[in-house]
Amino acid sequence: MEQGRAREAAERPERRPAPPAASPAPQGHAPYRAPEGHAPSGRPGAPSAHRVPEQARGPHDHEDHDGPLPGTPRLVQRHSVRGQVLDALRAALVGGDLAPGQVYSAPALGLRLGVSATPVREAMQQLAVEGAVEVVPNRGFRVVERTPRELAELAEVRALIEVPVMLRLARTVPADRWAELRPLAEATAAAAAHGDLAEYGEADRAFHRALLGLAGNEQLVAVADDLHRRSQWPLVSPPAVRRADLVADAAEHGALLDALVAGDLNVVESLVREHFTGARG
Repeated sequence: MEQGRAREAAERPERRPAPPAASPAPQGHAPYRAPEGHAPSGRPGAPSAHRVPEQARGPHDHEDHDGPLPGTPRLVQRHSVRGQVLDALRAALVGGDLAPGQVYSAPALGLRLGVSATPVREAMQQLAVEGAVEVVPNRGFRVVERTPRELAELAEVRALIEVPVMLRLARTVPADRWAELRPLAEATAAAAAHGDLAEYGEADRAFHRALLGLAGNEQLVAVADDLHRRSQWPLVSPPAVRRADLVADAAEHGALLDALVAGDLNVVESLVREHFTGARG
C-alpha cells in the first residue's frame, strides 16, 4: 500500500501556488492646468504688453506641480520660459514700465505676465546680477535708481572700447560687408518711427552687435552689449524721449555706415563718440 501511494504521488503533477496578481502599472500624472490669469490693467509697473505666450507655459511653470511629466524635458522648458520672462522684464525696464526706486514682487509680476512666480524670480535674480535691480528681503526687487553721471560714465567706457575697434574695422572691412548691415539700420529707423522705446532698444543693440561682430571677438561683443543694455535703463527722473529724438538717433546708424563704406575715419570716430551721448544710442 505504501508503495502504491508513493507511485500515485509521483505520477500526479506537482501543484505550485499561483503567482500573485500583477499590480497595475502606475499611470502618468495628468497635466496641471492652472486657471487663466487675468492681467490687471493700469499701472504702476505693469509690463502687460510683454505677456509671456500661453503656448510657452507648461505644467512645469507652476510651483504647485508635483513633478515632471514622463519624457518631458523640464530643463529646456524652464529655460525657455525664464528667457521669455527675462526678455519681457528687460523690455519693461527700457520702456519705463518698471520705474526706478519702485519695489516689485515676483508673484505680482507673474500675474501680469501670465506665469508663476518661479521664472519671474529667476529672471529677477539675473537682472540683479546685471545691476538693474536689487533684492529687498521679504518684499521683492527694487529697480535701481540711476543718475546722469552713471550714464555719462557708461558712454565714456563704451567709447574707450568701441571707437578703436570701429576705426580698425573701417580700415580693413570691405565696403560690401557694411552694405549687408543696411537692413539692421533700417530696422532701427522703423522702430524709432513707431516711438516704442523697448522696440527701438532691441533694434539698436542688434545693429551695434552686428557692427562689432565683424571684429570676430565674441567677448568684445558680449561686454559691449552689456554696457549698451545698461545705458538704456531709465534714469531716476528721465527726460521725456520724443519720437523725433529716436528718429535722429536712428539716422546716425545710416550715416555711420556711409562713413564706413567711404573709409572716412574722422567722420567714423566723430559719429561713434556722439552716438553714445544721444537719446538712446
